[in-house]
This record gives sequence, structure tokens and C-alpha cells, in this order.
Amino acid sequence: MPMIDMPLSELKQYQGTNPKPADFDAYWERALNEMNALDPQVEITEAAVKIPHVRCYDMYFNGTRGGRVYAKLLMPETIQGQAPAILNFHGYTGSSGDWMYYAGYAQMGFVVAAMDCRGQGGKSSDRTPVDGNTLHGHIIRGLDDKDPDNLYYRQVFLDTALLAKIVAGLDEVDETRIGARGGSQGGALTVACAALSPYIKMAAPVYPFLSDYKRVWEMDMAERAYVELKEYFRRFDPRHEKEDEVFTKLGYIDLQHLANRITAKMLFFSGLMDNVCPPSTQFAIYNKITAEKDMKIYPDFGHEGLPDQEDISAEFFAEIL
Repeated sequence: MPMIDMPLSELKQYQGTNPKPADFDAYWERALNEMNALDPQVEITEAAVKIPHVRCYDMYFNGTRGGRVYAKLLMPETIQGQAPAILNFHGYTGSSGDWMYYAGYAQMGFVVAAMDCRGQGGKSSDRTPVDGNTLHGHIIRGLDDKDPDNLYYRQVFLDTALLAKIVAGLDEVDETRIGARGGSQGGALTVACAALSPYIKMAAPVYPFLSDYKRVWEMDMAERAYVELKEYFRRFDPRHEKEDEVFTKLGYIDLQHLANRITAKMLFFSGLMDNVCPPSTQFAIYNKITAEKDMKIYPDFGHEGLPDQEDISAEFFAEIL
């Protein structure tokens, strides 16, 4: 088959390239303690949009480092007892988008929460005080700050876990039946949420972003979603004198290193011609997951719509209806 990466046989064995910080586990335990100590000050109000058989709400909550996070909240018009829930995460620079995109799951019987990533294209606010440049992207936001706790994606990963905790605490939701889904950045946040939240029982990430940064750079694929890696070196470390330090610090927000925390049932989707989030970076996550898992592979597809992916995902989540 045509290849832009390793042969499939090698992808299935690949264990990643980007270094893992020595204090990685302590870093994330400290982060979760900070999150759990928060008063999220949840605010839920009825939304203006009207969808048959669905109740729609605007939800805001406080995240770490001063963030105020927005999520669309949809509920079936009628709930007998408690309902399962699905959390939804969007692609890089985007937003939760249109309400109707989530209506099908609510009409199936799920409570649905769709989060806007702080400081991107939606309603969530990024208020983290950070030293250093913030040029051209969020991967590098906080990279030059002395405190690695100020990395942008640390806060967003925690936002996903806090969203899961809030949704699990709703009277209408059965906390033992919660799933997560999303593509690209949304796929990455699905993985992060499954790794950091005990409430996630099923998750369906589609070609996840935010993994194995050094591999992306070594493949000369630091373009499009990952272009900020190349721009960072060109502008702030042109001779790569800090290369090891940079990639090690990025290791705190490298999903392959969180993968072994996952206990949820996982359904991955990957296109082997993906030149945005290279397949090896996705397999670096997948191969480290020890929970029940499966991957749907599309040999001729890249970072694009994958045939039947939405239908397969809906059938997957129907297990917790």
C-alpha cells in the first residue's frame, strides 16, 4: 500500500520518540489535585435554541488558572431515571459548533456536553498568566515559562476532566455510563479525558492530535496543525541548542505518556495517509493503552472525513444506552 509513514506492521509495534519527563506522574497528580480543589461555580441556563425532543442549555464553569469554560449541554426531553452521557471535543482552533450536530445523540437518549476549548474559536476564556511568546499556536503557549504548570494544554486537559466530573454530578446523569468523542484536537482531548477522569467508560478518538512531537518534527511534518513547532525553533532556538529541553517539556502534554492511565473501552479511528497527525504519532498512544481497545484503519484516507465513522461510533456508544 502507499505510505507516508512506517509500514503497518511497524506502526503496530511503535512505542514513540518524544521523551517523557522524569516527574511526569507527579506533574499530573499535582494538576489533578489542583483541579479537584477548585470550586467550579457551575452556571447552567436555558439556551435560546429550540430542537424537537431535546432540552438545550448553556453551561459555564471555572477551570484551572482562572479559565472560564463554556459547554453546550443537551438533554433528552424525557429521562426515565438517569441517562448515559457523552462528552464532545472539537478540532484545533474551532468551537463546539452547531447544536444540531449533537441533537442525534440527545434524541437517542444521551445527555450531551460539548466543550469550547479556552482561547480558541468558542466562548471559553484563556486567562492563564504566562511568560514567553505565544506566537502561532497553543502547543507552545507556556513553553518558555519557568513553571511547566502554565502550559496551555495542561489547563485544557484538566478542563476535559473537570467537565466529566461536573456532568457525572448532574442529577439526570448515570455516572457509570459516560463516554467521550472527538476528532483531531477533539480526538486528543478524548484521550486526555479518558486518561485523567475515572468517569469515562467508553471513548472514540478520531486521528488524535498532540502526540509524539519529536517524531512529527523528525518526519518534517511540522506543518499545518504542528507548524508552531517549526516556527518556535526558527524564531527562538534556530540552532536547536535547547532541543532536548524543549521536547522534554512538551512531554508533559504528550498523550502517549498519559495512555497507560486509561481504563475506558477505546475505539480509535486512523487514516494511514494522514499528513497532519502522522499515523505513528497516533499508534504511539494506542500501543500504550492496556485497556480494551480496537482501531478502525483507513489505508487510503488522511486527515478528513472517514466513511461510516460516525455510524460506527454511534453503534459503539449505544452499548451504554
